[in-house]
Amino acid sequence: MVQTVYSHWILAGKKEIILEKPHILHRIFFSLYLVVSQASWYDVRISFDDPLFHSYYALNGPKKYFEAAGVDIFQGNIWAGNYDSGTDVLITATEILC
Repeated sequence: MVQTVYSHWILAGKKEIILEKPHILHRIFFSLYLVVSQASWYDVRISFDDPLFHSYYALNGPKKYFEAAGVDIFQGNIWAGNYDSGTDVLITATEILC
């Protein structure tokens, strides 16, 4: 079992892979947290193996995090995009592989 913790700066208007697809082990948990002010609005989106963000989950409003656990969770690349916020944001990502 391996646990990894990452911190990524996502520049305004940019997107990047936050968690890469595991190649040998299987992901059993992951979480993404925005390290930003709770009072501010940020348009940060996460996408599951879709770099064009046709389908996404928005990390905005009062809950600026996403967590998933279990043996059947997503195993591909997880993308984050910082749209229309005008400022860079810090995202922390944690995953557990087994």
